[in-house]
Amino acid sequence: MAATIDSDAESVESFSGSDDSDRELMEAYKSGLLKPGLNIELPAPRQPINNVAGLKQKLADFRQDLDWLEHLDVTTDPAPMPAAMAEVANIEAAKGTTGRDLDVHNDFQREMTFYRQAQAAVISALPRLQKLGVPTTRPEDYFAEMAKSDVHMKKVRERLLSKQQGLERAEKVRKVREMRKYGKQVQQEVLLKRQREKKELIKSVKEYRKGKIDNLDFLDDEGPLRKGQPTGKKGQPTGKKGGANRNSYKQKKFGFGGQKKRSKWNTEESSADMSGFKSGKKPKGPPGKKGQKGKQPRPGKNRRQKMKGGKRR
Repeated sequence: MAATIDSDAESVESFSGSDDSDRELMEAYKSGLLKPGLNIELPAPRQPINNVAGLKQKLADFRQDLDWLEHLDVTTDPAPMPAAMAEVANIEAAKGTTGRDLDVHNDFQREMTFYRQAQAAVISALPRLQKLGVPTTRPEDYFAEMAKSDVHMKKVRERLLSKQQGLERAEKVRKVREMRKYGKQVQQEVLLKRQREKKELIKSVKEYRKGKIDNLDFLDDEGPLRKGQPTGKKGQPTGKKGGANRNSYKQKKFGFGGQKKRSKWNTEESSADMSGFKSGKKPKGPPGKKGQKGKQPRPGKNRRQKMKGGKRR
């Protein structure tokens, strides 16, 4: 019961507090302190603080009076520009375009300014170092300790070597793949060429059978020149089926065209022609060449027996 009474009291207090805040807002609106719209509480502007005495105190606290050799701080102006750049600067100054020297977006001018500043610092610091007896040049037998150990560098070397070998292996595989692709392409072209030639040959044979073609030139396959084979006009091979004697050979074998029927019939001229007549008598004299005595043929068996019987008598 006590807990319930406490919670009721808290709720009544919160409700009364909200009523008070609403009443205060209404009064502020009536008095003109609040304006219609969204009202947001703005923080008070922060006043800048320039505590010069405090800054000097902190600077004196962490300042250390060390020798110049410990910090090597040098404050100098940039070194003079080279002669060529000085001429260009003078020309620009005459034209009234010297503002380009102060262009921070010009990479070349900015890097050249850094270079001149570093050059002037080195020129001013070297004499002071030599005066203090500090060596400024590295001896010839000086070996600086590497930042990375030999084990680490060995791993780096092995990794680079494996990467290079992988690239070489990939390049070889790519070349082999291209060669295979090229070989397949050449093989396919050869097969297509053979199919075209076969199709053309079949087409020519069909046209010849139908009488559309009179010659058989499509059956000729001259091929490459043989060793020792003579060549005719324009390097064409000569012989039985090629070159200059090609047409004469075909005319001798197939004729000149025209009608072939009744070509062997007897006519009046062919009957009177006795140039090709041969008598049935055997030539006199022994066989062989003319003017030479040939070998005598062996007589038959009956004749040899008669010859033997005559000698016995």
